[in-house]
Amino acid sequence: MPHNIPLLTDLLILLLAALPIAFLCHRMRLPVIVGFMLTGIVIGPSGAALIRDTHDVEILAEIGVVLLLFTIGLEFSLQRMVEMKRLVLVGGGLQVALTVLLVFGLAYAFGRSFSQSVFFGFLFALSSTAIVLKSYMDRAEVETPHGKAGVGVLLFQDLCIVPMMLLTPVLSGKEGSDPLQIALTLGKALLAIVAIILTARFVVPFLLERIVKLRSPEIFIVFVVLVSLGTAAVTAQFGLSLALGAFIAGLVLSESEYSHQIVSDVLPFRDVFNSLFFISIGMLLSLNALISGLTTVLLLLAALVVGKALIVLAVALLLGNSLRVATMIGLGLAQVGEFSFILAKVGAGQGLISDGDYQQFLAASILSMILTPFLIKAAPRAGYALQTLVSPTFKEDFPDESLHSTGAQKGHVVIVGYGMNGRNLAKVLSRTSIPHTVLELNAENVRKGKTDGAPIHYGDATRREILLHAGLASARILVIAISDLLATRRIVAQAREMNPDLNIIVRTRYMSELDDLYSLGANQVIPEEFETSIEIFSRVLREYGIGRNLIEREEQEIRREGYKVLRSSSLPLAEFSVVAEAFGAVSSEAVFIDEHWPAVGKTLADLDLRHRAGVTVIAAVCDNNTQINLGPEFTIRANDILVLLGTPEQVEQALEILSGESSAG
Repeated sequence: MPHNIPLLTDLLILLLAALPIAFLCHRMRLPVIVGFMLTGIVIGPSGAALIRDTHDVEILAEIGVVLLLFTIGLEFSLQRMVEMKRLVLVGGGLQVALTVLLVFGLAYAFGRSFSQSVFFGFLFALSSTAIVLKSYMDRAEVETPHGKAGVGVLLFQDLCIVPMMLLTPVLSGKEGSDPLQIALTLGKALLAIVAIILTARFVVPFLLERIVKLRSPEIFIVFVVLVSLGTAAVTAQFGLSLALGAFIAGLVLSESEYSHQIVSDVLPFRDVFNSLFFISIGMLLSLNALISGLTTVLLLLAALVVGKALIVLAVALLLGNSLRVATMIGLGLAQVGEFSFILAKVGAGQGLISDGDYQQFLAASILSMILTPFLIKAAPRAGYALQTLVSPTFKEDFPDESLHSTGAQKGHVVIVGYGMNGRNLAKVLSRTSIPHTVLELNAENVRKGKTDGAPIHYGDATRREILLHAGLASARILVIAISDLLATRRIVAQAREMNPDLNIIVRTRYMSELDDLYSLGANQVIPEEFETSIEIFSRVLREYGIGRNLIEREEQEIRREGYKVLRSSSLPLAEFSVVAEAFGAVSSEAVFIDEHWPAVGKTLADLDLRHRAGVTVIAAVCDNNTQINLGPEFTIRANDILVLLGTPEQVEQALEILSGESSAG
């Protein structure tokens, strides 16, 4: 008798429908996230109705969000989160407060009650953590200024979920309005966060170390999944979001030496379940509600995207970001979050939102989510365009007036970015008295640089005016050490136009970015992944005794080929093997000369170690002074250290001669 498993059937339908639609989106150069959401619309209850009960799919989708936030947490660190506290608390706090106030005012003006207006503010204050972070990860923008700011605001929004859920019954005037009960629940939620952090910091690493010793990949993966899903479940029990708990667990585990292995093991699960999340979002859209109230939905969508983008942009400017970066942050967060759907359901049950409003809200929210990847893609161009348009009247470029004086320098180095690479370069240039100027967009890094005594200035290096005031026209070298690829490309293009003789050195993350940067005018591009591969093979060759000149020859050959990594080798493999075999057959050993040994007081000519044992004395350490190229007249003294070169057997024989054991035998 055949078994009918509804969930398995639904998964097969999802995958069968998702593959061709995602493939078409990929061929049309559309974000794959959009393809998944369109899949949900097509096969969902209001589309072809291939899947009618979406409950089980939504559960699997939640797992995808949990794993997504867990892996993102692994790529951060507690120290970085502490550094981002201003973005999280100030940036996130201002965004949520201003959004709630603005939506409240509009809703109240249109005749909604006080409680309903506040509740609508809650709904529109949240953004989609999953979609925004997935888009930033796909575009490698998590480490950029707008990526970091977006993450900070999203984290604060996740923290706001608890008080919003608790205040919903209060707004309705129904159950759960006891202030003591609300305070107690908030206290429990905070205790839960502290408990998770402490457990993940002290208990989980202890267990993880013992599981690694078992050398079982299966047990390791099971434990990692248990940690991510378990912490999410604990936070959910205390009213927090699943995603927040998983992020905290990943955040603490990021300091573990096993974090990279954890990421590689979780990625396959994350990507599969995360796809289900985006499909499930599309399933929520009611086509009937969309068609019947199309005008209202589109007006609501426009107000949502424009209003939220402007609010976030204003907050980003208050935090000291340039207009370009603030625009990118605003467009990135101009949508409604997935948790707003849950909040809307609770509000519907409490009578705070009518069924018609609920359907229109869902339609506008899902459309805003579908638009998000496109908005994030268009954000850099929009940022540049707005910055150029407003530049004559907008005074955000020169808060540090000392930047004006740098134009008098000549032959100096201009460094863009004060992260680890920029900071280390600035330190070396200071110690060697080479004149330099640093441009940085992060206000915290600027303050840190000024404390370090670096000639650092706040400024957006994508602006031609900023580069002029940094003296780029008379500079000798420009070093770009930032993580924002789009900004890097623009800086290279402008710098090459402004100074044709400038030596432009660019740090980038991936090999795939080389051709574009060289075509724009960069003289040298240093991709991190390539330099890592150079360092790895250099160390491997050194372990096999390959000479430094041969290693340097290989490095130069690869770089001369234009970073075509290990495509061909200038030194034949046979030659490598012969050299490695020759070095492997030779042993060098440092021998301490005991004062009682008969070799004390004799010369190398007297001992004749080369003929008697076949070894060569290549160096000696006498009274902490190293001597090389020793002649036959060199006299051995007590407490000297001789460095012998030969086969292991020859070195052993020479040791017997020096110590007198051979004659005693």
